[in-house]
Amino acid sequence: MTETEVSKAVTWGLLAAWVANDLEELATMAGWARSARPRLQKRFPRVPERVWARMELSQRDANVAIGLMGGVMAAASADGARTGGRSPFFRTVLVGFGLHGVVHMAQAVAYRGYTPGVATSPTVVIPYSLWALRRLKAAGIESGGVGTAAAALAFFPVAVAGAHGLARRINRPHGRGARTAT
Repeated sequence: MTETEVSKAVTWGLLAAWVANDLEELATMAGWARSARPRLQKRFPRVPERVWARMELSQRDANVAIGLMGGVMAAASADGARTGGRSPFFRTVLVGFGLHGVVHMAQAVAYRGYTPGVATSPTVVIPYSLWALRRLKAAGIESGGVGTAAAALAFFPVAVAGAHGLARRINRPHGRGARTAT
């Protein structure tokens, strides 16, 4: 490997680190959302009921949303591998993934307790992201600076909201005589 090549561990590592983080979320997200709601409603009484209703999700919704985000992460990793880490899509998702780890930790601090994803953020998400960015820089590939960070900060919430919205739509009963899922 020459100095300008980036190993597949960097590019496919994004997908592997995401899997570790999202296995934690898969195991905890739906249950946490149910149990945390009363505490959050008491702490934030002015938040409208429709916001709290959107926070509720079934395990099936969590499964589908996580699977959809997995498609995004796999596409970013594949594009990174194809371009030797030079893909703007890969670099934006990589930066966003690292920033999302920081958001997980901030959420846990604000909540004053466990929130889904916080256990793997300081142990997998952030260390992997920093390592990968250092490997890219050593290969002469810049992360993109403030512009990439801004794009990542804009992209991740939209991607997550889109995945959750699409998961709800996919899991909603369709057609004549469809019963409400419980």
